[in-house]
Amino acid sequence: MMSARVRLRPPTIDDVTMMDSWRLNIADGMGLFNDFGQEFKSQMMTAEEGRFIEEDHGTLLIERVEDGLVLGSVDWRPAMYGPTVESRAWAIGISLIAAGRGQGYGPEALRILAAYLFERSPVQRIEGSTDIDNVASQRALEKAGFTREGVNRKAQFRAGGLHDLVQYSLLREEFEAAGKTTIGVGYDP
Repeated sequence: MMSARVRLRPPTIDDVTMMDSWRLNIADGMGLFNDFGQEFKSQMMTAEEGRFIEEDHGTLLIERVEDGLVLGSVDWRPAMYGPTVESRAWAIGISLIAAGRGQGYGPEALRILAAYLFERSPVQRIEGSTDIDNVASQRALEKAGFTREGVNRKAQFRAGGLHDLVQYSLLREEFEAAGKTTIGVGYDP
């Protein structure tokens, strides 16, 4: 799954040391908006058990095509709006290391992830949320074709307090109407 500049790929055991370092150095790795104060837990068991991509969630690495540098990760998990599978949406997230921020890699990775999820599941909605102060992430979601829906007040506990989140979504019909040339930018499954 790739665009002209980035590809998404499953993590391997060889990536665990790098992924663990992102969690240990929040500012340069996962980013300060991902500082949930959780106890560090290595990704080694997840890698050994091959559980980075499962039926109800997953993580893919964002890799720069030009030189293979891993720039961060994207992930997805279910968001349920009722008890049936038809009421399920995917909630997505993205984390870029410091070297990958501010260069347009985020929107490309989000478009590729949206194409991947729409092509491999029957969901009608993909959603993402970000801290109200995380303007860069808001811009990335908008550039990726997501629509701002509103603010979820005091929705996330992070960095010792509750924070407002801006909610975004991309509907299947919007994705299909825009076509892969707009949303999927060179998408190659």
